[in-house]
Amino acid sequence: MDHFTRELIVLNHCRGVGRKMIWRLLHRDPNLIRFRNYSTRDIQQFFHLSQAKATIFVDDLHQLDANKLLSMLHAQQITPISFQHSSYPKLLKHIFDPPYLIYAKGNVSLLNETKMLSVVGTRHPSREALQIINKIVVPLIKNGWTIVSGMAMGIDGMAHQQALAHQTIAVLGSGLNHPYPRQNHFLFKQMCAAQLVISEYPPDARPERWRFPERNRIISGMTLGTLVIEAKEKSGSLITADQALDQGRDVFAVPGSIFKETCGGTHRLIQQGAKLVCDWQDIIQELNWRME
Repeated sequence: MDHFTRELIVLNHCRGVGRKMIWRLLHRDPNLIRFRNYSTRDIQQFFHLSQAKATIFVDDLHQLDANKLLSMLHAQQITPISFQHSSYPKLLKHIFDPPYLIYAKGNVSLLNETKMLSVVGTRHPSREALQIINKIVVPLIKNGWTIVSGMAMGIDGMAHQQALAHQTIAVLGSGLNHPYPRQNHFLFKQMCAAQLVISEYPPDARPERWRFPERNRIISGMTLGTLVIEAKEKSGSLITADQALDQGRDVFAVPGSIFKETCGGTHRLIQQGAKLVCDWQDIIQELNWRME
């Protein structure tokens, strides 16, 4: 393990600081050579932290054992990948707020696939949802597209299930030792064994409500486009779609009945310029130019 990644792992386990502060630290010390010499006062001044947070951070920094952390990751078959590593997803590097470190379990080579599409939607799909997935997503899978989603109940899990025999990546809103939801625990094990599961959070991080909107930027940021299948007007799927648009990626939406609550969000996306999708070829035609 290179020095840079070792230090990032330690930083990722420190309390008192968040992702934005770590990025500021990286701008000040790009190779992570000097930062261990910073005093609590330096941390306060350089990064505008309170004394309490700076003290917690410095204490953790000097108490955490990098070798122990690495041994734990190795024992759990978890691979840490820094943003400088060749396996780090290329598209993800170009978003506004990329994770500086991701933890991966499974087939890490999937991160280098170029034909990636994120598929998101409601946790309470209609009876037609599986038919929609079979008509639009399954042909994409069979044509070599890697499906990226969040392993949630409903559309996410259904998309992963259909891609298990091919290629799919799940992005968690928790650490890899605490996959969520529990109902998809068997799917998680299948994904780790034959596909790939990743997270920006330390393996022992538990699922927290605020982490799921955060991870959505990774789902959209890794892929060329995002397909939304059934989503309410206020939902996590629309957060993912909004982030995809902010990242300059294509957004696709499947229309449905105006009487279904789970179609309100997809219809709103179409009104705002998302491409209306009736067939898998609609997606291919839009994305082909991005790969040229």
